[in-house]
Amino acid sequence: MGVFDARVVVLALRISQAILAIIVLGLTAYVANWWSGYWHAMSPSQINFLVFSAVWTILALLYLIVVPWRFSETKVHHKFAILAAECLTMLFWFAGFIALAVFLSDRVCFGHVCSAAKAAAVFAAIEWALFAATTTMASLHVFRSRSSPVHHGGKADPNVNLQEGV
Repeated sequence: MGVFDARVVVLALRISQAILAIIVLGLTAYVANWWSGYWHAMSPSQINFLVFSAVWTILALLYLIVVPWRFSETKVHHKFAILAAECLTMLFWFAGFIALAVFLSDRVCFGHVCSAAKAAAVFAAIEWALFAATTTMASLHVFRSRSSPVHHGGKADPNVNLQEGV
């Protein structure tokens, strides 16, 4: 066993992703609440999208943590489904932190709510970087584990299930 077991590293990244998602959810919910209370209007779509991204991340992390841990031998655990969840979540965070940063760049911004919005953009960027790392790991796993016609030292894989007529 190496110094860094891959499962331990991935679990640490997942915990970090969950913590950051909760932080971003709290910050953006505060900004959205302040905006609707102060301006009596709906909060900006950039803030709302980061609220969505945080909630999506929490749901995606449930899948990304529980399925490989408990259902690794079932059809629920599919490497392409995990890669798709990773990629989609990474894209949500990328779009969210860029949109909020652009929104904040041309506004007169002051007070605690402005600081919370800027902090949400920074934490969202860190969250994107973490998901970029885990997406890269998932991509490497998919490409390294793709099936090849020859296994087991030149012999055909005895566990291959073939269906007649297909």
